[in-house]
Amino acid sequence: MPKDKHFQISQAAQQSGVSAKMIRHYEELGLIPKVRRSSSGYRLYSEEDLHFLKFIKQARELGFSTARIKALLGLWRNPSRSSRDVKALAKNHIGELETKIKDLEQMRATLLELVNSCRGDQRPQCPILNRLASRK
Repeated sequence: MPKDKHFQISQAAQQSGVSAKMIRHYEELGLIPKVRRSSSGYRLYSEEDLHFLKFIKQARELGFSTARIKALLGLWRNPSRSSRDVKALAKNHIGELETKIKDLEQMRATLLELVNSCRGDQRPQCPILNRLASRK
């Protein structure tokens, strides 16, 4: 019977595109199950573990929080899941992204206004610093 292939953490990092530090962090958070260890104490990751890591990486790239990734993983592992639940989770995330985008656009507009009102010369007067120092 062929033995399942296992990877040490550096190999798992290379294969998944997730740093070794983040792999340990995800394991600590419970996003991936505690992995098997070799007789010398090295973590040994399976193909399934790599699949989880790739899933987590893609979810992080879409901006999902750790809590939401945990929920997504739970739904992914559950063959009797409802796609309605997955869609609702994604729609909630979109709403949060839209709020963040609005906030970022507002920050950008304020900074543009401040930059445009700053002469940028040798004088010490600077509306950017004045705004940052204001007690608003």
